[in-house]
Amino acid sequence: MIEFQNVSKTYANGTKALKNVNLKVEKGEFVFIVGSSGAGKSTFLKLIMGEEKASSGEVIVNGRKLSRLRNRDIPYLRRTMGIVFQDFRLIDSMTVYENVAFAMHVVGAPPREIRKRVPYILGLVGLQNKSKCLPAELSGGERQRVGLARALVNNPSMIIADEPTGNIDPALSFEIVDLLSEINRRGTTILMVTHEHNLVKHFHRRVVQIHGGEVVADTIRKTAGKTPAGLDDKGEDLSDETV
Repeated sequence: MIEFQNVSKTYANGTKALKNVNLKVEKGEFVFIVGSSGAGKSTFLKLIMGEEKASSGEVIVNGRKLSRLRNRDIPYLRRTMGIVFQDFRLIDSMTVYENVAFAMHVVGAPPREIRKRVPYILGLVGLQNKSKCLPAELSGGERQRVGLARALVNNPSMIIADEPTGNIDPALSFEIVDLLSEINRRGTTILMVTHEHNLVKHFHRRVVQIHGGEVVADTIRKTAGKTPAGLDDKGEDLSDETV
């Protein structure tokens, strides 16, 4: 699904964002990406989405080597992904229904398919009764669920969630990750960047930590009452046992 082979990224100003990263994410995995600000997480995501190209090494997504991908093919790559942003990025003048439907219009979906698919997805994220509301009429958690619905509506093979709980009430963060977990159980690969270690502690998922542009931990939490795997932003161990 996603593979980094000796990937490094150095920006024009000399910043070395990633250094010789080797990582593989299989189809159907749920992976938390953790690390302090500036660790390289955003660059990691940008390489997967084709927003940036590696300075060296190879990024492979869905069997395609991105170094060989032409600029005109990048939008087609992104159609295989659903992106969930920290700041929601909803269109304020559109209703909930229209925000989600717009994602289907962009890829040329026929109106009949849109009318069938959008209500189904809104029901999946618990917003079937909010379809006529504007974003300003919603809570932060509801707005993020609209963002999640928009990411899901074109049936992507993977969801990339970039700090999806960063702008909502902490109590609602678990609801968002519960939704992502349910989507993952249906077969969708999930990559989620987060600073919230309470979420990492709660959910039994693979944890990849990036620090100084390098992968410094890649661990899986056991399911039998173990403490979570991985390290915190200060490099402190968050788990007693990993596999």
